[in-house]
Amino acid sequence: MFTSLSNVIKLMVTMKLIILSSALPADNYWNNRAAILHEEEVLSLGGNLTFLPGERSANNILMTLKKKEIDEGFVKPSKFLASNNFIKAKNEIEKSDVFKIIKRMPKGAVLHSHDTAIVSVDWVYNVTFLDNLYVCDSNDKLLLHFFDEPKNDCDWKLLSDLRKNTELLGDLDERIFQKMTMVVDDPDMAYADVDTAWTKFMDVFIFIEPLLTYRPVYEAHYYEGLRQLHEDNVMYLELRSLLPTLYELDGTTYTPLELCEIYKNVTDKFKLDYPDFIGAKLIYAPLRFMSIDELKNAINETNKMKLKFPDFFAGFDLVGQEDKGIPLITYADELKKMSNDIEMYFHAGETNWYGASIDENLLDAVLLGAKRIGHGFAIVKHPKVLKMMREKNIAIEICPISNQVLGLVKDLRNHPANILFSEGYPVVVSNDDPGIWGGKALSYDFYEAFMSLMSRNADIRALKQLAMNSITYSSLNEDDKIKAMDLFNQKWLVFVDELNS
Repeated sequence: MFTSLSNVIKLMVTMKLIILSSALPADNYWNNRAAILHEEEVLSLGGNLTFLPGERSANNILMTLKKKEIDEGFVKPSKFLASNNFIKAKNEIEKSDVFKIIKRMPKGAVLHSHDTAIVSVDWVYNVTFLDNLYVCDSNDKLLLHFFDEPKNDCDWKLLSDLRKNTELLGDLDERIFQKMTMVVDDPDMAYADVDTAWTKFMDVFIFIEPLLTYRPVYEAHYYEGLRQLHEDNVMYLELRSLLPTLYELDGTTYTPLELCEIYKNVTDKFKLDYPDFIGAKLIYAPLRFMSIDELKNAINETNKMKLKFPDFFAGFDLVGQEDKGIPLITYADELKKMSNDIEMYFHAGETNWYGASIDENLLDAVLLGAKRIGHGFAIVKHPKVLKMMREKNIAIEICPISNQVLGLVKDLRNHPANILFSEGYPVVVSNDDPGIWGGKALSYDFYEAFMSLMSRNADIRALKQLAMNSITYSSLNEDDKIKAMDLFNQKWLVFVDELNS
């Protein structure tokens, strides 16, 4: 018994010594710590890029401003812009020195943006001052439409006539503007959950569609969208479009194939006007609420567009609120029949649910051969799918402001994409529907990603890598990617020189 007790005491002493020794500073503690931090830096987005001449000094300027802004937010968390709802923070973001630098940098491409939401709301509102626009106010429901002679299905009144008489006009202009935007004084209260946010979001699209689908307006709107991107130092666009039915005053309408041609013609014109703009491509993206027969028709239209415009038509997607939509698995058998010439760019995992058919769309998107995944908000909950995406080099299109405004995450520091950035996954940052929530072009989303989704230590190389990723994971052919990357590098050198000066 004594021997047993002695052995127990020896064991306890030994364990205590082990515990004490592990608490003592080891000779290589600081070296190990530095090595781990360095390894994390290299692993993160852009961390393996080497500073080129001039970039280090430019980076010092940028990082001084970034750390100052973050450190001020650390002292007063409520003042940290990237943690606030974008709708509330937008005006203050525009005053940020970091944001001003990001606006000046070349940002490569926008790969995830939707047709009737790529232009700022002010431009869309100004469309209401064009001739032949009628308004109907029936049961507190506003409708807008261009007519030569209005139909008798509603009490249509010429909006320009109402504006001549302030008594008749009343608060109509204010009501029109508010129906075009999600911007409100208190977005957190107005959009308390995903469904309320999406209801308003879709209401905006429904309201502005008859205004924008008048063919001359639609062309001008798309051209303006390209101009706003170019002004923001974006070089290329891949646009998702529902391909809505355009109309003329005489009642003429346009098929999806004809609208595809309109897009191409406007793009070609813009490239002539702005030779340093690489161009744009179209992704057909009908709503994810279709019957199988409707899907077959959509696939048929897709085949026609790819056949007629092989270099302009990029591929196929399905859009709409994923929580309410039909899961990809329902469509899988038909989608598997899609021609190998047609790339797929599925919205998938744009949800905060886990283990539902919605987040499992991620698996089906990968198995169906998607070239990129739109949003992928739930991807970190599916490690096997995430591993498959890395192995197949499938990029994830991160749209931070969209995810926040539409209720998936309140504080962007908690966005799951921070894991993707920290581990250097193939990601791009895009703008989704900036015009709906008071945004414009791409810089706001780059700012939010840089300040909240990335580490405080993520630097100018991360921004550079993001821009290069948008070219790498685009649908441009290899020769065009090389040309685009050469142009980007030229613009990047100019940006670095200007920042240093």
